[in-house]
Amino acid sequence: MNIYIAGLSYGTNDADLNDLFSEYGEISSARVIMDRESGRSRGFGFVEMPDDKEGQKAIDELNGVEYDGKVISVTVAKPRTERSGGGGFNRNRGGGGYNNSRRY
Repeated sequence: MNIYIAGLSYGTNDADLNDLFSEYGEISSARVIMDRESGRSRGFGFVEMPDDKEGQKAIDELNGVEYDGKVISVTVAKPRTERSGGGGFNRNRGGGGYNNSRRY
């Protein structure tokens, strides 16, 4: 089971996530997602647990709990979807930005 954890403190690392979830069973992997540019945590991560029953128990017991000073959200991770277009920024959109006075 792949588990998504949101609302993590920026000080939380992979080992912390592993420790938190290992109380509920075997961990295949635990990783906090880092920003490529700054190298800082993005505030969320993923834990993989081979046993779905143990994973569900971890979700049930950890969702909404305070961890490292922040309330975390713990859910089943949704599968990644392919992004089309190659980038998240659309220059031609023209909507709602600071000083957006261009006329088309």
